[in-house]
Amino acid sequence: MKKADKEFLFNLLETPSPTGFEMPGQRVWANYLKPIATSVECDAYGSTWATLEGKSKKIVMLEAHADEIGYIIKHIDDKGFLRIDRVGGSDAATARGRRVHILGDKGTVSGIIGNTAIHLRRDELGSEKSPAVHDLWVDVGASNAKEVAEMGLRVGHPMVNQDGPAELAHKRLISRALDNRLGSYIIAQVMKRIAASGKKPAVTLVCLNAIQEEIGGHGALMATYRLKPDMCLCLDVTHATDTPGIDPAKFGLVKLGKGPSLTHGTCNHPLIIKRLLEISEKEKIDIQHESSSRFSGTDTDKIFTSREGVPSALISTPLRCMHSVVETAHLDDIEATIQLLQAFVLSVKDTDNFHQSLD
Repeated sequence: MKKADKEFLFNLLETPSPTGFEMPGQRVWANYLKPIATSVECDAYGSTWATLEGKSKKIVMLEAHADEIGYIIKHIDDKGFLRIDRVGGSDAATARGRRVHILGDKGTVSGIIGNTAIHLRRDELGSEKSPAVHDLWVDVGASNAKEVAEMGLRVGHPMVNQDGPAELAHKRLISRALDNRLGSYIIAQVMKRIAASGKKPAVTLVCLNAIQEEIGGHGALMATYRLKPDMCLCLDVTHATDTPGIDPAKFGLVKLGKGPSLTHGTCNHPLIIKRLLEISEKEKIDIQHESSSRFSGTDTDKIFTSREGVPSALISTPLRCMHSVVETAHLDDIEATIQLLQAFVLSVKDTDNFHQSLD
């Protein structure tokens, strides 16, 4: 990964973009692509897309989601402590003792999610359970509700963990919000590399960075209806199940560092999958496989049913410790995913028709 590209990725990861409040991160993503794309636009709720015109108007869409999990202020008590609720699938079991950034009216406020000392919980340790989200409390340094208000905070302001990106040995990257800033980064890199080649692709490329995936895929639903893509590859993360305590018989086997994972079944169009398999073999890109028996749990579920149907497929980057502040990815998987997507886009011709046939 080149220095400038890493700076872009780290900037994306450090910029808070909780579900429903994605615009700070969207501006970072859009500013990166404005010198590259033909145009960059957004809709009323903030889903943002970049377009690179091709030789034809047929649209290949690459999609990722811009939002991250977090918390939101639900109540402020007389002593100045904040009580919170989830934004997306935040894990209360890992919340205590964490530093947070709260996005208030007067700017970002630092706080901590409190953790009662183990000495004072000793009598309960044998039967102690993970806290419910309503058990969590946030200290911003205030002594009463008035001081909280003077900081520019009120009920309804969101917060995210402060933990940003860092690198471990052997090409491991850790951070909060790798789900799914990795996807946002990857689709931007695909457009950048195609544009840098100087050759106009046969079809038009649209990269969509959608809002509110973590609570149901609302942004992808709205934007896909508007953009009318002819086909779509969705980029998200998937569970790397190669850590202790995870049973592959229940969750499948996906390994960190062994390449992107293709999902088969449900929303994943067989002909799109077939093309991806052919490309991976031709380009010698290692891939892994997953099954979807009912739904994928990603934006792909919303995209493929738009209008009369959009041939789609889900490609996922393996991720350990999902929905935590130590989400872990492998740089080789990121690069392999970029290469697979770039090769797919360049393989599509104006005459290609990914429709099932009765013949």
